[in-house]
Amino acid sequence: MSEPDAPGGACPLPLRHDHIELAHGGGGRLTRDLVERLFLPAFDAVAPRDLHDSACFRAGDSELAFTTDSYVVSPLFFPGGDIGTLAVYGTVNDLAMAGAEPFRLSAGFILEEGLAVAMLERVVHSMAAAARAADVKIVAGDTKVVERGRCDGLYVNTAGIGLCRARLAPGAIEVGDAILLSGDLGRHGVAVLAQREGLEFETTIESDCANLAPLVRELLRAGVSLHCARDLTRGGFATALGELSLATGLDFELDEATIPVHAAVQAACELLGLDPLYVANEGRFVAFVPERDVMAALDVLRRHSPAEAASVVGRVVRSRGARGQVSLRSRIGGIRLVDLLSGEQLPRIC
Repeated sequence: MSEPDAPGGACPLPLRHDHIELAHGGGGRLTRDLVERLFLPAFDAVAPRDLHDSACFRAGDSELAFTTDSYVVSPLFFPGGDIGTLAVYGTVNDLAMAGAEPFRLSAGFILEEGLAVAMLERVVHSMAAAARAADVKIVAGDTKVVERGRCDGLYVNTAGIGLCRARLAPGAIEVGDAILLSGDLGRHGVAVLAQREGLEFETTIESDCANLAPLVRELLRAGVSLHCARDLTRGGFATALGELSLATGLDFELDEATIPVHAAVQAACELLGLDPLYVANEGRFVAFVPERDVMAALDVLRRHSPAEAASVVGRVVRSRGARGQVSLRSRIGGIRLVDLLSGEQLPRIC
């Protein structure tokens, strides 16, 4: 039997899986497959190479950026943050990565029957505090309640709108660009997992959840030619770079020795069998800048929290194959390819 036409007349390629799996929400290969084979053809959306953290468009005389996200992190509270802070900063960061100044947010709450009102109040006050810190206003919202056992406490959906100050996009990445990383990797995913599973380490690992908009703003004010930026959430650093490499058709060459990972995070990842390159972050981003602006960019980043450990971790080169790829030079000199995340390492971390 032939597949029915997709809405709008587009006929997407059939999905490779008959049922949704946890890995479809992991930000890696299966997420990309779902987006490219189902959502983009059905909604007549942008081309895969133009996908970014926010959509940019003109409305009258204004250049706007628009984004949306949903948060299902478990547990709701974890060292260094909670679902409320995460929802505000995650949305603000997506706008900032497109070169936009975050302006207004919406917040939708899906609540489970039996949720303690005191817990909801705690989340709402956390969101309000994060919004004040990020200088944005939450101006619209919605509330729904589902039966006990259907929601795991509460989920939050957000949308955000911002005023574009620059056009940062994958298509602007150029051969010769330096790849800058704003800080150490893996804190958020390990912090959430440790709290969820009751794991205890010698050092408490806190999430890196943070507002990144001020960092992008300062880079632009300093005159840095920022070509593209991407925050490192689901699928982590490796998956973010893999997506950008595929979108641009360019190769990214990384040096493992320059990629910062906190000793406690590295030890936890080794114990749990995780690769910190793929572990989610909520306060880290990569930036692509021309070689001439590297020192200026590092000077700006290192003067501001949370980017004191910013470093150059790689370079953009011409592709040696039919499509872009990411390679990593190990500390002992070997080269390995870094692919998109396959499967799901850590579900429910954002």
